[in-house]
Amino acid sequence: MLPKNKIDFLMTQAKAIRLSIIEMLVNAHSGHTAGPLGLADIYAWLYFEVLKHDPKNPTWSERDRLIISNGHTAPVLYAALAQAGYFPTSELKTLRRFGSRLQGHPHREWLPGLETSSGPLGSGLAQAIGMVLADRLDTDRTSSRYFYAILSDGELDCGATWEAVMMAGKEKLHNLIVIIDRNHIQIGGDTEVVMPLEPLADKWRAFNWQVFETDGHDFSSLAEALDQAKGNFIQPAVIIAQTIPGKGVAEFEGKFEWHGKAPSPVEGAKAIDEIKHHA
Repeated sequence: MLPKNKIDFLMTQAKAIRLSIIEMLVNAHSGHTAGPLGLADIYAWLYFEVLKHDPKNPTWSERDRLIISNGHTAPVLYAALAQAGYFPTSELKTLRRFGSRLQGHPHREWLPGLETSSGPLGSGLAQAIGMVLADRLDTDRTSSRYFYAILSDGELDCGATWEAVMMAGKEKLHNLIVIIDRNHIQIGGDTEVVMPLEPLADKWRAFNWQVFETDGHDFSSLAEALDQAKGNFIQPAVIIAQTIPGKGVAEFEGKFEWHGKAPSPVEGAKAIDEIKHHA
C-alpha cells in the first residue's frame, strides 16, 4: 500500500500529464486522445515511482527499459518524459509538426529516453524479449534491470504478439513485466466486438506467465501487483490494467470514437477546465 502523500503526488503528476496531452493535441490538430488520457496514471506511476532511470543521463547502462508497443499513444509518453525532465515542457507544443522530435509515433534516435521506435502494432513485446535475452547474455542472469513493455489490448489481435508470449514463458524471463492497457476499445469499436479477447487472463496463464488484474487508475493496486511480480524469479509477469479511455473528461470517456481524434479548441478548453477542477 502506497502512503497517502505518495498517492497525492502521483495524482498531481497524472493531472499535469493529462493537461499536457490535451494542450498538445489541440495545438497539433491531430493525434490520439482516448488512450493517452487513459494511460496517464500508469505513466505517472512508472516515471515517478517505479522506473530506475536518470533524465540527466538517459543512456545510463543500469537503467530499467521501457518499451512502448502502442506507439500511437505517444502524447502520454512525451508528456511524462517532459514532466520527468528529459526535455523542456515547452517542446510539447511541437507535437506532429514537420521537423519536430515529437512525431505521431516515437522515433528512438530523435528523443532522449526512448528505447525503441514504435508504430506498427504487435511488435513491442518481441522487441522487449530480445532486449531481455541480450541482457541475460551480457550479465549471466544476474541483471538487476527490469524490462517493462506497454501493450494495447487491441494489438493482442496480432498473432506475432502470441508468438512472443510463448517465447517469454519458455525462457522464464522473470525480469520482463508487461502492462496491458485494457481499455476495451480500438479504432473500429469495442474489442469484444471486433475480436473477442476474453478470457484474457487465462490465455496468458496458459503460456506460463504470472498474471495480475488491476485497476489501472489505482496506484496502490498497481504497486501491489508489481511487488508480487518482482517476487517471482521463474516467470515473466503481465499486469492487465483496466483503464477508462479518455479518463478525466466525461465527454471522451469510454468512447472508441476518440481513439484517434483530437479535440477542437472549444472541446479542448472544456476538457482542460474539467481536468483542472474535477480529475
